[in-house]
Amino acid sequence: MAFNNLAKQVLENGGKIYPLTFPTQKKTALFNPSILVKDDRVWINVRHCQYTLIHTDSKWESRWGPLIYLNPENDITLTTTNFLCEWKDGELLNPTQIDTSFLDVKPQWEFVGLEDARLVDWNNKLYLTGVRRDTETTGIGRMELSEINNYKEVKRFRIPTPNNKESYCEKNWMPILDTPFHYVKWCNPVEIVKVNPGGDTEQVFLGKPIDGINDMRGGSQVISIGEHRFCIVHETWYWRNNQNNKDATYRHRILCFDNDWNIIHKTIPFNFMSGLIEFCCGLAEYKDKILITFGYSDNSAYLLELPKDYFLKLVYAGIE
Repeated sequence: MAFNNLAKQVLENGGKIYPLTFPTQKKTALFNPSILVKDDRVWINVRHCQYTLIHTDSKWESRWGPLIYLNPENDITLTTTNFLCEWKDGELLNPTQIDTSFLDVKPQWEFVGLEDARLVDWNNKLYLTGVRRDTETTGIGRMELSEINNYKEVKRFRIPTPNNKESYCEKNWMPILDTPFHYVKWCNPVEIVKVNPGGDTEQVFLGKPIDGINDMRGGSQVISIGEHRFCIVHETWYWRNNQNNKDATYRHRILCFDNDWNIIHKTIPFNFMSGLIEFCCGLAEYKDKILITFGYSDNSAYLLELPKDYFLKLVYAGIE
């Protein structure tokens, strides 16, 4: 069972949706934004790639299959840049590309840059944390923690895995905003890890698996509201068509944890705007609102604004 089009239901219950747009030099899409409230100001990081994704959401596929990546002829990499902006009155202000040149080295693989970066404020320092896959020729992915100062990356730490050192691609760890350098690494079972910048990573909690639930992979940051913590995760169903072309369907859930990291509430799976490929990596409380940021089909970015009491009602009821 899944719920279709959360955005429509939110609009019908006093919420709003805002497209997150600004001119970019390369004119391709912005997507997968993250959000952070710091000193009563709302900050958004938006991911930009130099390709356009065309995804067929029906049985009438193109001759190349359901997924088509259109790249510049002189650059067939998947290169990510990140733009930091302030969000105010429904608009993105002063979008500025994060300058990573101080720490960049020649990419070794075709996925370049820090992907799906979550905004974090730990110990009064601003960070972006996401996955990077360009450091080795095989595309091995590891979470990284990048300290940002005045729109520049000033420190970069590649986070080691806590146990399986041979893991191929670690991604979508969810930073716990009120506990510096801690992440929810996995949600079924719940796994919490502590990162020691410049050192190792240790597992500090491992829960029990939940039967009958698909893999619940990371999405947003983990935020606290009252005595509970909340996050938004995604579940992915992969499949192949008759021509053996790979495709996937993404669905999300909102999870609620108690103080012992038990999942005490979870919504049924849902999509935001009826798309097959959507992704959320931002969640914030702002005044009496909950702000959720998500991308649609790697082509557009949105902010969904919910009354806080309605958000809590959705979670505690499991989504009506």
